[in-house]
Amino acid sequence: MKEACIAGVFSFIVFSAIASGQERSLESEEDERMQHWAWQPISINENRLPESGENPIDGFVRAKLREKNLKMSPEANRPTLIRRLSFDLHGLPPSPEAVEGYVNDPASDSTAYENLVDRMLASPHFGERFARHWLDIAHYADTHGFERDKRRNHAWRYRDYVIEAFNSDKRYDLFLQEQIAGDVLWPEDEQAVVATGFLAAGPWDFVGQVETKSPAQRRAARSLDLDDMATQVMTSTMAMTVNCAKCHDHKLDPISQKEYYQLRAVFAGVKRDNRSIGAGTKAVLAAARAQLSQEINRLEPGLDLADIVGGGNGEGTGDLDRGIDPRTGKAETKRLGYLDKVEANRFVPCDNRFIDGVFIPKGEGGKANIPVSSTGITVTGISGADSKAWDMIRNGPVNSQYSPELGGVHFADGSKSLLGLHANAGITFDLAEFRDAIGEKALRFSAQVGYFGQENGKAFADVRVFVDGKMVAEFRKLKRADHLTDINVLIPASARFLILMATDGGNGISMDQIGFGNPRLKSASAALTGAQRKRLAELQAERLDLTGKMATLGEGKVFAVLPAGKTPPPVRILRRGESESPIGDPVPPGAFAALAMLQPNLGGHQLSESERRAALARWITDRKNPLMPRVIVNRLWHWHFGQGIVDTPSDLGLGGGRPSHPELLDWLAAEMPRQNWSLKAMHRLMVTSDAYKQESRSSKTNRRGAAIDASNRLLWRQNPRRIEAEAVRDAVLFVSGKLNPKRGGPGFEDFKYQEAYAPIYTYVTADRPALWRRSIYRYIVRTTPDRFLTTLDCPDPANLTPKRLTTTTPLQSLALYNNEFMLRQARYFAQRVEKEGEASLAKRVTRGFELAFGRKPSDRELDLGIGFIEQHGLFAFCRSLFNVNEFVYVD
Repeated sequence: MKEACIAGVFSFIVFSAIASGQERSLESEEDERMQHWAWQPISINENRLPESGENPIDGFVRAKLREKNLKMSPEANRPTLIRRLSFDLHGLPPSPEAVEGYVNDPASDSTAYENLVDRMLASPHFGERFARHWLDIAHYADTHGFERDKRRNHAWRYRDYVIEAFNSDKRYDLFLQEQIAGDVLWPEDEQAVVATGFLAAGPWDFVGQVETKSPAQRRAARSLDLDDMATQVMTSTMAMTVNCAKCHDHKLDPISQKEYYQLRAVFAGVKRDNRSIGAGTKAVLAAARAQLSQEINRLEPGLDLADIVGGGNGEGTGDLDRGIDPRTGKAETKRLGYLDKVEANRFVPCDNRFIDGVFIPKGEGGKANIPVSSTGITVTGISGADSKAWDMIRNGPVNSQYSPELGGVHFADGSKSLLGLHANAGITFDLAEFRDAIGEKALRFSAQVGYFGQENGKAFADVRVFVDGKMVAEFRKLKRADHLTDINVLIPASARFLILMATDGGNGISMDQIGFGNPRLKSASAALTGAQRKRLAELQAERLDLTGKMATLGEGKVFAVLPAGKTPPPVRILRRGESESPIGDPVPPGAFAALAMLQPNLGGHQLSESERRAALARWITDRKNPLMPRVIVNRLWHWHFGQGIVDTPSDLGLGGGRPSHPELLDWLAAEMPRQNWSLKAMHRLMVTSDAYKQESRSSKTNRRGAAIDASNRLLWRQNPRRIEAEAVRDAVLFVSGKLNPKRGGPGFEDFKYQEAYAPIYTYVTADRPALWRRSIYRYIVRTTPDRFLTTLDCPDPANLTPKRLTTTTPLQSLALYNNEFMLRQARYFAQRVEKEGEASLAKRVTRGFELAFGRKPSDRELDLGIGFIEQHGLFAFCRSLFNVNEFVYVD
């Protein structure tokens, strides 16, 4: 890509054309570049198709080999094949037990192998493996990059989306559409919204986009942002080096500068930022949990506190909408507004036998002692209470309540109760009276607390529950989006008072409407029948499960694109790509004329931001587009064979490589829609081919291949490959027995974080289970990469990485031998071998080889291993196994 741009840098003609604002018209003249193979429709020569009954891949490969009088190498043995497959499909070595099971499988070689492939494709490790490949192309990380490199704590949801997409075998065309315009095409599908994290995955100049006061710097940063989005989409999906046309017409491919800016116009209306998600899912879960709580309450008899506030006996005799004035303790039926003549921090007794009294709190910065009972009990440390109050404490919603519905539960339908408080207010219940009425000393308080005010992002209130002045539950900055939260407090027999308090949270009392749904005091050990106890346990387990699922939603955000929802700002061609040098009229959104079978005009200037991205997503995934399927099957080939049919997987243009097997490439591209765009089907097709299963070692039978085709472009053998940095780390953990299998969620942080203008990330040795998860779940910092992984060629996440570099340096050997992580894992490996290999040195050597290499040692290796352990110890032996070439290479 870079070479294509550099090729024209020193051309005087180029600079002259740029300076004058001229551009080359692809329509006004015959452009021979339009005849390039990649822009042509997929073509299948029916006369050259392989024979039926054979994997078509092998037919194409063998045909090419025959042209050079070459043959495929023999099939690799079973231990080699399972290790190769395991690293290819899972990014992990196979366990000794898996190797033994496959090697001893009595089925035929082909049947046993195909069954193994199917099992591996069905494993969740498959998605974890191939998500890493895709995230390389998306240049994903968990920080912004640039000078501030601020945290991007919600980005992980996009990473998990990619993992799940591969595991569920999502249609590839749908996979692309969701990432470009999922929020537009399927706005009700939260995962489709998460998918647009693809457009926001790259670096983002927070200073230039947000903090700077310089309009010129903002325009420059915005220009870089649009370039990154346009480049990422077209490079990953179409392998077109469009960014080479940023400053001038593309010097190799038929892409004009105008077309490049038309592509940028597609994204002109989007920006990157945290985007709220999960509201629908959370609401559904909350409603289901609320219904479970309703049934639980019905099974556990008790007295209703809302009914008591309404003047009743706790069993439904109270008046709905009746309340208690927090200033006087008197019962009222009229609706009140803003309360005047408030005397804060004064406890007022009530004449209701169950209610000790009421009060209006004032925190005074947490310093005030607020009386909460008639016996002089006080609470302190209450912040965010300014003594201003509204309406009464009611049996039902407070006056002007935004809605009696929350979390899918409507508290005004007659079947439920609601104790309403408007911050600031408190009420104290006399537990002695409840014990007399219930006939039990040990009590339990249950309710569903929620914020019933309007959701506007700034509206919230605090809720606290006390028993005899001791806080037993606290909900700070409770918002409507939090739905309903269960309260379940066991009250000892010695306790005298239950106090409920709502405070404004420090932002004033506007809309601070708190409700306790179905608030009940009941026996801590109600007499239930066996069937009732069983049903109660089932309901409580279900509610706990739903609570856990709601907790995993976290804050319900993802770092993705935020659409403007209106016509985007105009985009003009920039002379020399400089943001301060726009020329000509605004350009409409568009694609590229190089693909003559597609219409490059995506629509006019009037298209909204959403319509533009949707149009581009459909253009890329159009069934007539030959590039999209060619690109992905070539990437799959690259990941399985070490090099693509085109060895430049993100450049299929004139500056890229030429296909080694053009007919095979087109056949695979045509096979994609026939397989319903299933990537797993294409993986299976490739790894079950004889071409894939070949030996990788040179031998007498393939010596001619080495002489004629040293780079193995014709595939007369399989390519041995060194596993990449993350796979090395994961394999070390797997072999030592310390790999943490936890999947999904926020990434683990193997660093200490220090907040600063430019945050400081200081890496620590990963020596606890939370840091032993797979590398795909690592919190990736752009400007401060992990040195160990970087030494092993882990790429810079600021760049698109379609093809990883593999270098061989002394530092890599030193890191594998001396890095503190490696040393500690070698000790754990030794402990595992000592335990599983028993006391015999021969068994320990054998177990070490089985774990590290998936095979037993040869007789000579066994003798050498025993001698080594006798002289240097088991730790040194295991440390050495981690440093053998066989550990980091796959044949």
